[in-house]
Amino acid sequence: MAEHTSSSITIEAAPADVMGVIADFARYPEWTGEVKEAEVLSTDAAGHAEKVRLLLDAGAIKDDHTLAYTWQGSTVSWTLVKSQMLRTLDGSYTLADAPGGQTEVTYRLTVDVKIPMLGMIKRKAEKVIIDRALAGLKKRVESGPGEAPAGPADGAEKL
Repeated sequence: MAEHTSSSITIEAAPADVMGVIADFARYPEWTGEVKEAEVLSTDAAGHAEKVRLLLDAGAIKDDHTLAYTWQGSTVSWTLVKSQMLRTLDGSYTLADAPGGQTEVTYRLTVDVKIPMLGMIKRKAEKVIIDRALAGLKKRVESGPGEAPAGPADGAEKL
């Protein structure tokens, strides 16, 4: 089984509000540092994005790829369908109720690139992507609907 990286963050919002931001792919370029463009290619019967094309610029990893999404209760997961640079991009967000009406979000990610890269560099890339995504998600959700935070998450490092 491939190694993965995971991290969690607590967001001051209900799980439904957090999932609403996660599901709003059109607005990803507003709050993620890496996603420059997002296009929903297909949706499932419930209206959730099923296939999404993402233009990614994460420093060392720049790619135009398509992901297939699965929505199951409090978890959304994805797998790579096609990519120019990546061999694997599998991940998930799992939401859990936390005290005081908050939500704990756990992000798991496995990345493998087509070019040779040391395992420790891949893990660092995964960690940076996860940390930036969780910080951006927290900032986006807590800023309220319709408000875009200014730029990528504070203190985020580039690959």
